Amino acid sequence: MECATDSGARIAKRVGRTIAELRALQEPLLAGEVDPTTLVDFRDALNRVRNTAWAAQQSASAALHADGPTTVASLLALERVRAAYQLCQLIREDMRREDIGLQKGTLVQFCSVAQELVNELKDRL
Repeated sequence: MECATDSGARIAKRVGRTIAELRALQEPLLAGEVDPTTLVDFRDALNRVRNTAWAAQQSASAALHADGPTTVASLLALERVRAAYQLCQLIREDMRREDIGLQKGTLVQFCSVAQELVNELKDRL
């Protein structure tokens, strides 16, 4: 059976290598050497890892300070709710502006998923 410290050391080593790779990627990104489709996927992956790393740090900090059992999954869910609230506020502001054109198809999709969420929230609250 593997010791937790061995696993932690291996993960720390992988994180260190990843940090070095990310730093090496900065030059090609600045030079515009990466196609837009790859950049979308890359940014999405970075955002997910960044949010998960933040939640893991918060969870570990809560455990150290006896702030109660706060799981990484719970922290990520709370962060998504916070971000969704902020985005909804910004979208409301954008819709009131005359100099911003929003695509109808995208708004229809957003309205549909927002309505589904509202219905589920009503059941929970």
